[in-house]
Amino acid sequence: MKVLVAVKRVIDYNVKVRVKPDNTGV
Repeated sequence: MKVLVAVKRVIDYNVKVRVKPDNTGV
């Protein structure tokens, strides 16, 4: 099931983006 892998990657990417801007203060 490559769809599940793709979905998990998108979620993982979104989580990283949410955690990273802690320094920019968006």
